[in-house]
Amino acid sequence: MSSGSESEYSKYWIDWFLDTKGNEYFCEVDEEFIMDRFNLTGLSAEVPNYFAEALDLITDNLDLEEIDEKVREQLEKSARHLFGLIHARFVLTSRGLMKMLDKYKRAEFGRCPRVLCNMQALLPVGLSDIPMTKTVKLYCPKCEDIYNPKSTRHAAIDGAYFGTSLPHMLFQVHSNHIPIKTTERYEPRIFGFRIHEIAEQHRWQDQVREEFEAKRRDRQQQYESSTTIS
Repeated sequence: MSSGSESEYSKYWIDWFLDTKGNEYFCEVDEEFIMDRFNLTGLSAEVPNYFAEALDLITDNLDLEEIDEKVREQLEKSARHLFGLIHARFVLTSRGLMKMLDKYKRAEFGRCPRVLCNMQALLPVGLSDIPMTKTVKLYCPKCEDIYNPKSTRHAAIDGAYFGTSLPHMLFQVHSNHIPIKTTERYEPRIFGFRIHEIAEQHRWQDQVREEFEAKRRDRQQQYESSTTIS
């Protein structure tokens, strides 16, 4: 590994990870956070294979050149998974929220595909905090709905690496960045005329009436069949 200060060592692997295509949603995790063992509580159970080695790799204290190729592949996989789990915890801290806010303000997570949200910036969110359960989604704070990432690389990211609380915690802490909710809704029209609610109600009544008539005919047929047999 390259020579340098302890600080450079600790950032080397993370810089490589963040620069890898498809990892743009992640933010840099502070060295102090990773080195604090309290922040890693319980993660050894989530990364049963090569936990200690994966942590050494993340902090750039492991030389991969001296490791067997097959073991190296598994080790790198464990390191990426471990970093994702650490990332999920870090982004809920004040420092992590600030870093994700900066990315949000630059719209690095994309913009809402809903036309009436007027290019509102998005935030990543998980549908589960359990790893390998659901992939990451994008949350729009204006329409309060979620969307699939456009990129297939982003769409394959584990949602647990961001967690279910990130967007909502961010806006709790930085409430001045909550966008004004839009009351504008698309209205179906025919030749420029808005479809009246009564028309929708009539369609519903017609459907209920047809279903009722169908059930009545079935009961009548069953009654006639039983009468004929007797």
